[in-house]
Amino acid sequence: MRFEKGHKESTRRRIIDVASRRFRRDGASASGLAGIMAEAGLTNGAFYPHFESKDVLVREALSDAMSHRHTELKRESETGSGIEGAIRGYLNKSHLVGSEEGCPSAALLPEISRQPEQTRKAYEERLLAYVTTLAEHLFSHVGSVPPDRRAMGIFSLMVGTLQIARAVTDESLAEDILEGGVEAALMLAQETTRPVATKSATPAQSGDGV
Repeated sequence: MRFEKGHKESTRRRIIDVASRRFRRDGASASGLAGIMAEAGLTNGAFYPHFESKDVLVREALSDAMSHRHTELKRESETGSGIEGAIRGYLNKSHLVGSEEGCPSAALLPEISRQPEQTRKAYEERLLAYVTTLAEHLFSHVGSVPPDRRAMGIFSLMVGTLQIARAVTDESLAEDILEGGVEAALMLAQETTRPVATKSATPAQSGDGV
């Protein structure tokens, strides 16, 4: 059977899209190939002409999801909303409940750390690209910490905040956790880092013992 030009690429794209959502919603380990292919409207046998293994699919789906989040961050940057806009664009109720369309870091970090080195390197590359864009919001802030390092700290705080908010059952508490994360991230973004004070030597005692 002959297919139209571009059919193979569109099929591959569909598999990646379905896998990316399922991995973020259910976890990579819990998402079987049979379920992914069924949701994509394909048979199991259609998988291997596109991917050598599930590990390869995980890597490509992860990279794709990271790229999508990066694109969204750059789009937010163009609105001129600044660092607060970037932070609130991440820590909000929509992202809290929308894990399958959200940040793969918040959804999959424990699993990413157990992936093959090639997958972790792909994640690292996308992570650094995202953080570099986030750091562009920090150039106006004075401080001794390089913008990229501070941006990495802010992103790490946001990811952890979102993970904790998703872990609790009380909706009101989850929203409080998100807002607390926003406040903490903004403090980190605006803080001027000062040198750590060293312990001064004990002053010499005067003759009167004071």
